[in-house]
Amino acid sequence: MTAALPGPAFSVHDIPFSTYGSWFDISPVVAEKTYAEDLHLVSHQNGMHAVLRLVPVGQATGDRAETRVEATPGLLTWTGGSGGVGLAYETPDTVRLRGRGLGMGLFAAAEALTPFSGTYFFHDPAADAYVFTSYETGRRYRVTVLSGAVAETAGEQTLGSADRGLTVTAEADGVWEIAVEELDTARPPFTSELSFEKVVESARAAFADFVDAVAPWRSAATPAAELAAYVLWSATVRPAGLVTRPAVLMSKHWMDKVWSWDHCFNALALAPGCPELAVDQFHLPFDHQDETGALPDSVTHSEVLHNFVKPPIHGWASGHLRRRLPMPPNQAELAQSYERLERWTDFWLTARRAPGAELPHYQHGNDSGWDNATTFDPERVVVTADLAAFLALQMRELAALAAELDERDDERRWTRAAEETQAALLDQLWTGDRFVARGAATGNTWSSSSLLDLMPIVLGEHLPAEIGSALADRIKAHLTPYGLATELTTSPHYLADGYWRGPIWAPATVLIEDGLRRAGHHRLADDISARFRALCETHGFAENFDALTGTGLRDRAYTWTAAGYLLLAEAYARRDGR
Repeated sequence: MTAALPGPAFSVHDIPFSTYGSWFDISPVVAEKTYAEDLHLVSHQNGMHAVLRLVPVGQATGDRAETRVEATPGLLTWTGGSGGVGLAYETPDTVRLRGRGLGMGLFAAAEALTPFSGTYFFHDPAADAYVFTSYETGRRYRVTVLSGAVAETAGEQTLGSADRGLTVTAEADGVWEIAVEELDTARPPFTSELSFEKVVESARAAFADFVDAVAPWRSAATPAAELAAYVLWSATVRPAGLVTRPAVLMSKHWMDKVWSWDHCFNALALAPGCPELAVDQFHLPFDHQDETGALPDSVTHSEVLHNFVKPPIHGWASGHLRRRLPMPPNQAELAQSYERLERWTDFWLTARRAPGAELPHYQHGNDSGWDNATTFDPERVVVTADLAAFLALQMRELAALAAELDERDDERRWTRAAEETQAALLDQLWTGDRFVARGAATGNTWSSSSLLDLMPIVLGEHLPAEIGSALADRIKAHLTPYGLATELTTSPHYLADGYWRGPIWAPATVLIEDGLRRAGHHRLADDISARFRALCETHGFAENFDALTGTGLRDRAYTWTAAGYLLLAEAYARRDGR
C-alpha cells in the first residue's frame, strides 16, 4: 500500500474526502445529520445523493472487514489486520482504488429500484465495465477493473428491490485496482498511463499548490490554515448545471449550495492567492440576478431559489475584494461590479421600502441571514439597523466605483444617498444607548438580546465615536471563551444549539471584527479574532459552535467558517510580522 503523504490529516466523519472541481465526495455522511456505517460515494448533482456504498471485505472470507479509515488531501485509506485499500482522485470525476490483502465491495446505496427512483446496475460489454445508473443524480457511475478480479456480482439487470453491485479482490499476495467514474451518457473505455502512486502524488501536489497560494503566510502560530484551505479546495466544483462558474459550495455535506452572502467570505479568503476563483465566487449569485435586481437566496447544480434574499453585504465585500486582489480590476470589471451592485441596491430602495419610508425592511429573518434571531420574534416584516448599515456601506462602495469609472455625478449621488441612509438609521433606530427594530407595518419598536442588533458596528469609521463605543461595550457582553454568542448567554431565549439564538458563527465574527477595527477598537477586535481562531484550531470548521463549550454544531465542514479562519489568521500573521 502507498503510505499516507504529507498534508493535514482529518476525519471523514467531519470533512468529506474530495478534490477541487469534483461534484462527488467520499464520506459516511449520506443526508442531513445522517451517518452511515460505511463510506459512500455521495454526489451533489441534482441535490445530495448517496450513490455507492464502499464496503471493505476480507479477501479470504468475502465478509465485511473492520478497518481504520484515515485521510489526507491526496489519499484516503482503509486499513485492516490483513491489508488495506487506498483511494485517490485522478480527475474531478474519476477515483482510483487499489487494494492488497483486502477486497472492496461497491454496492448501490439505494436498494429499491422503481421506474422513477433508485439505481440500476449492469455490465456494459462495449466498455467491459460495470455501470450503476442513478435516477437521483441523473448520472452514471462506471467501474472498470484494471487488475485483480471480480469475486462476485449481485443484482445485474435486476428490477425492483435487490442488492446491486460487485466485489473486487486479488490473489492472496496480489494487488487489485479499479477506476470509478461519474459520467453522463457514455465515454470511451477507461484507460490511464498513471500508476496509482502517481495519481496520489498528483493529487497531493495539486493541494499543496493551492495552500501555498492561499496561505503562504501560515506558520505554527496559525496551525489550522492548511486544513481550512483543504475545506475550501475540496468543496470547489467545476461549472455544471445552473452553476455558471467554478464554485465553492458551502459544504460537500448537506449544505451543498452557494448562498448569497456566504460566497462573499470565500471570495475574500481566496483573493490574494486565487484571484480568478475569488472573483468567480463574488459574481456567481449575480449571474442569477432577477429583473428587479434581487439576488437569489441560493444557487446549486439544479436549483436557484428566489423565495428569500440575503443581506446586502456585497458593497462591504466588494471594497475589501478590490483591495485584496493582487491586480486591481480593469475598467470593464469595475463597470460590471458597479452595474450589478447598483441593481441590487435599487432592489432594496424600491421593492423593500414601504411608501414614504426612508429605510428598507426584511420580510423574514431568512432575508437577514440570521434566520431565527430573536430580533424577529415580535414581528417578521421588520426594519432593522443591520440592513440600513449594510446598505449605507454598499452605497459608499457604489460611490467609490463611480469615482474609479470617472462618473462624478453618480459618485456624488451615492455619497449623498449613503449619508442620508445613515442619518435615517441613527434618527429612527438609535435610542441613545442601543439600536431597536421596527415593524414595517405596525411601527412598533423593540430591542432584543441578539448580536444582530449590534451589527451596525460594520459602519466602522463612519460611526460617531460615542455610538461606536456604546456598541463595542455591548459586543463585549456577547463574548464567551470561544467567541461571540449570537444571543446573550444570560437571555431566556438562549439555546446551545439554537442556530442564530446562541451559537458562534463565522460571518458575524468577521464582520464585527472588521467594523471594530475600523472604528478604532483594536484591542477588542484582537480578542475576538484570537478566540475565534483558537475555536477553529480546536474544534474545526463547523457551520456554527456551541458558545459555552466550543463544540462544533450542524454541518461540520463549512467553507465560510474556513474562510473566516483564513481571513483572521492572515491578518494576525501580518500584524505579528510573520
